[in-house]
Amino acid sequence: MLCRKAGVPASDVRGGITSHRARSTIASQLYNAKEPMTLFELQAWLGHRSPESTQHYAKISPNTLTKAYKDAGYFARNVRTIEVLVDREAVASGAAAAGEPWQHYDLGHGFCTYSFFEQCPHRMACARCDFYMPKDSSKGQLLEAKDNLQRMLATIPLTDEEQAAVDDGQAALDQLLERLADVPTPSGATPRQLLPIIEVRQGHAPKA
Repeated sequence: MLCRKAGVPASDVRGGITSHRARSTIASQLYNAKEPMTLFELQAWLGHRSPESTQHYAKISPNTLTKAYKDAGYFARNVRTIEVLVDREAVASGAAAAGEPWQHYDLGHGFCTYSFFEQCPHRMACARCDFYMPKDSSKGQLLEAKDNLQRMLATIPLTDEEQAAVDDGQAALDQLLERLADVPTPSGATPRQLLPIIEVRQGHAPKA
């Protein structure tokens, strides 16, 4: 009767159009509104005795779910953007194919030329391996002086320990270095072999 009065079909691809479906649609819209009703407010509005009944009516829309995930701030907390300098001259000349570094991850205090930087466990606690280039070195200064560079950004997911080292400073960095002291760097040697751990703790090693 209501469908006839509204001038709409009595059914669609989901089945019969009923007042129960209309009630569920309105409840879902109220639950996913810009200023949404809470589950308990919706329960009172629908006249349900228990929230379990209300949950069958209140369906979370994909947009609401996406917004909730974004508001949770996972990427803001766990991902950092790092500038990458790409030496186009090395690529064009073929030097890159011969093993010459062509991409340089800017760590602030220096550059990492390791191609698989995002996979390196030492990326936030550089141990001065063969892939590390201090900015105050002649190579680092030459790189920054080059005109034929392309600047790019790379997003790197960080572990909780790396995030703490970036955010909280020396104490967290000491803990990270201690854990990585015997983990080989990309060049093969461990931080303990490259630099005594006591020196690292005193701040002689670079940090991101």
